Amino acid sequence: MDKNQIKEVIAKRAALEIHDGDVVNLGIGLPTLIPNYLPAGINVTFQSENGMIGMGPAPEEGKEDQHFVNAGGGYITYMPGAMTFDSATSFGIIRGGHVNVTLLGALEVDEKGNLANWIIPGKKVPGMGGAMDLLVGAKKVILTMEHTAKGAPKILKECHLPLTAAGQVNMIITEMGVMEITKEGIVLTEINPEFTVEQVQEATEAKLIISKDLKPMVF
Repeated sequence: MDKNQIKEVIAKRAALEIHDGDVVNLGIGLPTLIPNYLPAGINVTFQSENGMIGMGPAPEEGKEDQHFVNAGGGYITYMPGAMTFDSATSFGIIRGGHVNVTLLGALEVDEKGNLANWIIPGKKVPGMGGAMDLLVGAKKVILTMEHTAKGAPKILKECHLPLTAAGQVNMIITEMGVMEITKEGIVLTEINPEFTVEQVQEATEAKLIISKDLKPMVF
């Protein structure tokens, strides 16, 4: 699969984890593709930590409004009934447990549900943003990411990079499959039919627990 196909597979499968009535926060990058694949009839409220609830999709080229951007600086639209507010109110929504699910990217994740997704030492970044608050405040945390980075595993026994938060990840969705974080470890619950269990394990540093009810990945 090429990069675009990988992103499409991940975004399509992640969209199935969003349910009618959910308040949803999307991380920058791949997660922003997820709304394109929501099932028909699903009514979802998207929240952006820079101060909006009721966020709409990206605007058509040439129709961007500089006053409306998401937390990553990308142009957005707004849905009927949307509201903008200051960051204090936005983080009150997140920290108050009002976000049903957040879908984020990752640099590294490990078998304990620890996540590193904000800095590689030696590289300049603007800051952690709202990821730390989202990981702790959202009711469910799903990582949407490529399984490896330049062939190196991203799903590890233990994260090496500085953590964004510890023990908060619930689910991982990659182009290879769907995994759930449990007290026993990482359980592979769905597998992309293009791969074997052996190939998924080979691309994963952490020892996977193979579900007795392992199913083909839906996308």
